[in-house]
Amino acid sequence: MTAVLPESRAADPPDVILRVDHVTKRFGGLVAVDDVSFDVRRGEIFALIGPNGAGKTTLFNGITGIFPPTTGRVLFQDREITGARPHQVAALGIARTFQNIRLFEYMSALDNVRLGQHCRMHAKLWDSLFKTPAERREELAVTERAMELLKFVDIERFTHTYARNLPYGSQRRLEIARALATRPSLLLLDEPAAGFTPQEKVELMGLVHKIVENGITVFLIEHDMRVVMGVSRRIVVLDHGEKIAEGTPEQVRNDQRVIEAYLGKQH
Repeated sequence: MTAVLPESRAADPPDVILRVDHVTKRFGGLVAVDDVSFDVRRGEIFALIGPNGAGKTTLFNGITGIFPPTTGRVLFQDREITGARPHQVAALGIARTFQNIRLFEYMSALDNVRLGQHCRMHAKLWDSLFKTPAERREELAVTERAMELLKFVDIERFTHTYARNLPYGSQRRLEIARALATRPSLLLLDEPAAGFTPQEKVELMGLVHKIVENGITVFLIEHDMRVVMGVSRRIVVLDHGEKIAEGTPEQVRNDQRVIEAYLGKQH
């Protein structure tokens, strides 16, 4: 298979691509994330799980600059990014999808993915106004890459379809393609299997593995335990903002605190 995703840009990459170091996030008197630490290793599929309201998406938002941590640090490829703006985080090589799909509904699938490449484009205002040869070459390259990514996520048949008219599962895949268009080293997926049929979940697991095979580290939030246990190498569990477990799927599955968090202590 021809790789359509970029090689890592780090000359001598460390084993740890992302470090969350004693991160706390408060909203007034509410502590949404409480002193959480873990490392994501390059080339793995890493999962963050926990009951509803555990602080998972809040932590994603802290990593990607939407709601910076109140205290603690986030390091990406040995560079501190705590408090960086979302566009700066994306430019450094972190992309994400959202629990609630955020596509440009009245743009085609192709244009949604083309737009995802904006942070990697080099044309200046002058080039765009006067359609210089350099600008035309870049536009052609952007379109070709967008087509490759639509094929990569298996929705090329919807190339010229408005995003709002795509089937739900294809909208999820389009959001992944748009995230990949930023050429990330680390891809954060927030509930990628939400609303999927059992067959779509199997296909999603195959896509996640294909992404990793193309040199991208994947960090996901997911409620479906079959998906989590089927793709993840390591898992961190949050409950009420606190980290209660970390380990392999087998270790997490048999952890008593995890069982209690999901089922209740009476069980």
